[in-house]
Amino acid sequence: MKEFTPISDYGIVGNLETCALVSDQGAIDWCCFPYLDSPSVFAALFDGERGGTFSVAPAQEYESRQRYLDRTNVLQTTFTTAGGELTLTDFMLASGEPYAEDHPADAVYRKVTCTEGSVDVHVEFEPRFDYARADTRVESTSGGVVAEAGEESLFLSSPVDLAVEDAGDGDDRAAATYPLSANESHWFVAQYGSHEPLAGGTCDGLLSDTVDYWREWAHPCGDDADGTENCLLEGRTHDLAVRSGLVLKLLMRRDTSGICAAPTTSLPEDVGGVRNWDYRYSWIRDGAFTVRALTHLGHYEEASAYLDRFLDLSKEFHPDDIKPLYSMDRGEDLTETELSHLSGYLDSAPVRAGNDAADQRQLDVYGELILAIYQLLWAGREIGEDDWRAVHDIADHICEVWDEPGSGIWEVRGDEHQFVYSKVMCWVGLDRAIQMAEELDYAAAEERWSAVRDEIHETVLDRGYSEELGAFTQCYDDDTLDATGLLIPLTGFLPPDDERVRSTVDAIREKLATEEGLVFRYKGGADPLPGEEGAFVLCSFWLVDALAVTGRVDEAEAIFESVLDYAEPLGLLSEEIDAETGRLLGNFPQAFSHIGLVNAALYLAEARLDREIQPFGSHSFEG
Repeated sequence: MKEFTPISDYGIVGNLETCALVSDQGAIDWCCFPYLDSPSVFAALFDGERGGTFSVAPAQEYESRQRYLDRTNVLQTTFTTAGGELTLTDFMLASGEPYAEDHPADAVYRKVTCTEGSVDVHVEFEPRFDYARADTRVESTSGGVVAEAGEESLFLSSPVDLAVEDAGDGDDRAAATYPLSANESHWFVAQYGSHEPLAGGTCDGLLSDTVDYWREWAHPCGDDADGTENCLLEGRTHDLAVRSGLVLKLLMRRDTSGICAAPTTSLPEDVGGVRNWDYRYSWIRDGAFTVRALTHLGHYEEASAYLDRFLDLSKEFHPDDIKPLYSMDRGEDLTETELSHLSGYLDSAPVRAGNDAADQRQLDVYGELILAIYQLLWAGREIGEDDWRAVHDIADHICEVWDEPGSGIWEVRGDEHQFVYSKVMCWVGLDRAIQMAEELDYAAAEERWSAVRDEIHETVLDRGYSEELGAFTQCYDDDTLDATGLLIPLTGFLPPDDERVRSTVDAIREKLATEEGLVFRYKGGADPLPGEEGAFVLCSFWLVDALAVTGRVDEAEAIFESVLDYAEPLGLLSEEIDAETGRLLGNFPQAFSHIGLVNAALYLAEARLDREIQPFGSHSFEG
């Protein structure tokens, strides 16, 4: 039975519609076709026996290491054996780009090269369609083998004959072991829904084109630039920020511009527990954070397209009907199901498909929507009258519902509560709507909005701040600390030099953070689920942000560097970190974590330059 691979031993490749996780053992253990939120074709990540995998690796013992070709999403795994060295290059075409038009884009391209000596290569091809629920038949065919289940098919173009055998339980597999000598290369291409034999020369050309595509797209400044770009970031921080941008691009669906929270489902926050969620969807709450990261990495087109998605949602739905998250194609039905036939990563069950948080009331999303739209002003975009009507309707709706309970940014399962951060974001929504009305000279109910904004502010200060704790709390009249308190100075709700802000940062640093600066979202409070989760990577970067804006730059820098040490060798970050062992936890790679890294780096860069850092949503960064 295939053993579980640590999350930190995976890299990711993708085609701007879906992604594949590739382990340092040469195994594709998670991949969904044709889209990120489609059912899986390979899911050994969640069940080594049933899930399905596609591996290319030496047949003998080896040591391995992974790297990306510089400033690309082309992944290389190098295997060293007693008899030689093997390099496996994995990539997918950038779907929709001209160079990819006449070739299979719903495909993983795998080039195996012997660079030294001689190595016996073992290939194993075990697709399992529909989250391994469908019986998968594999048959030999011209140029390779084809796997089929119902109307789905996956053709493996192979340069060697693969033996097909019964894998049991109604499924088949195909495998081969063969020698490869120095300077020899072979191509394996797994194509979903197509059957196109591909010559090695064609694949080599597509590899070169894919490398060029990513290098042209990646954040341009650094050692490879011509020196004309004035970048605020440098060294390891710069490299990890570039990698973060490349990750976000992989998680962005080309035709809808939605960015998923992560390309995986159900990687556990608590190993062996039930805190396993499907993150293959696009959350509104991520909007403003994402736009800031993308724009300051120079990816204005992606930021603008991403914001258009929010504008379309705002114009299409009444505010009360706007959901916290949508599928990548903006579908609304994300009904949660349990895949009970899969054992789960490290036996952490259930494995889920869908996410019932889509039906929650999360009042903070209204502020996030307006804040994200407000940033259009700084992306060089006009906010037209239709756009403004959507903003106006949301602001009016905030006035109606801000004082009601909800599930909050952390999507707490169970009873609704009066979450302080939700109220703060309602304040932000009204505040930015008022600013937009004034700047654009659009008609607005400014008197009403201002009155409600002031009422929210007064209520949060009265019921959301605990004199005993010396901090803002998770809920009204509560004694639970919550890491969202770190965002209060970043939103402009209070200035950084306010004593309540400083004491909140101190309290969270003391009671929710480890010595290394890893921050837990909260401890206890409104969360009814069993088990304990790890430290939340994004919250750790929020601590860096809060320290930087409150003038504690050296401390912020030290924590930032400490958190960066937890990134896996390829520079990828998960949702959470086990504070005791350093093990990566939760879905991977996590967009929120990479967004947090970029934004924290920018706050630190601003603080080092002694620039006045403006509230979130203002245009203050250059370069």
